[in-house]
Amino acid sequence: MSSNPLALPEFGQNLRDAGFVQDPYAAYDQMRALGPLVWWHEYNMPCAVSHASANAILRDRRFGRTPPEPQEHPPHLAPFYAVEAHSMLELEPPRHTRLRGLVLRAFTSRRIAGLTPEIDALAHRLIDELPDGPFDLIDRFAQPLPVIIIARLLGVPESMAPDLLRWSHAMVAMYRAGRSRTEEERAVAATRDFVAFLRDYIEQRRAEPRDDLITHLIAAEEDGAKLSTDEMISTCILLLNAGHEATVHSLGNAVKTLLQTGHYPAQPTDALVEECLRYDPPLHLFTRWAYTDIDVMGRIIPKGTQLACLLGAANRCPRHWDQPDRFDPGRIAKPNLAFGAGLHFCLGAPLARLELHCALDVLGQRLPRLRLTERPVYADIFHFHGLEALWVAPD
Repeated sequence: MSSNPLALPEFGQNLRDAGFVQDPYAAYDQMRALGPLVWWHEYNMPCAVSHASANAILRDRRFGRTPPEPQEHPPHLAPFYAVEAHSMLELEPPRHTRLRGLVLRAFTSRRIAGLTPEIDALAHRLIDELPDGPFDLIDRFAQPLPVIIIARLLGVPESMAPDLLRWSHAMVAMYRAGRSRTEEERAVAATRDFVAFLRDYIEQRRAEPRDDLITHLIAAEEDGAKLSTDEMISTCILLLNAGHEATVHSLGNAVKTLLQTGHYPAQPTDALVEECLRYDPPLHLFTRWAYTDIDVMGRIIPKGTQLACLLGAANRCPRHWDQPDRFDPGRIAKPNLAFGAGLHFCLGAPLARLELHCALDVLGQRLPRLRLTERPVYADIFHFHGLEALWVAPD
């Protein structure tokens, strides 16, 4: 794509700039001032920066995740993209419809809601294991909680949690801006290990069914169509990588926000959880492809155009929220785009919300005088948005 073929207002922002990494919202304000659609030089693509434009694109079935033309990938990345080829996140109907329908039969709202006592108990256990002095909340609490829960959901031994975490971190690096060849090689190695483990584990569950997600995925069937082993592997990897990464960043960002705004400890109502997700969401950019010429906010997006929805910008859009840069736990909740919208709305959103609700509740009960001991620093991981560490003390 040539530079700015749509003649959109132009914006330049170095993704690795320290100021942007720590506070992207100031740049988003400047982008929105240019209009609902802008051309971001560093990404070399149009970006939807208002709530209205991002929401419209995410909900319009004429935009999708699958490129209109097959994409060429370097040979050394073949194992990674072989998994992506079966991921519902990257597919469109009818394959997406079939896969998501089958997975939802195993990943039911009742099953998720039933995890509440287990998540509470795990949160208490992790707090019991904390040191008396300062500790990194990300490392000791926010990371282990969701990865242990997903391990239990899948039915794999909890002792596998460190491996799952390592594989997830390596694979998720593929989605970050400016990834290096070293990061790519780590992602491919993690992909090989993860796939080999899951392929063997799925065969074990075929022989010995249990009450776990993998067994339910094996049993899930709709109109005679079952998930293939490759589809189950990709689904399990997606549930871990997308769900775990989002929950870790959501929880870390939420605790940081509550501590810095003087709202900690807080009763974790649904409104509070939604405000945390709106105010500082875990994922800031999600791309789509135009499958035909489409009018978006008065601009024609030509067929074959890739564009980005800036979820972090949309969640602070002043046309959708009053005083959007103010954290307000009592704000009347309106739908935000932290987990996307439309066909590809995050499958794990109910679990992520439940984990955030339970974690904030238990932290407030057990560590009511929690305080920051160091200035929180965000990691350079755009298009995700999460903390390197969150050093706190319990008194």
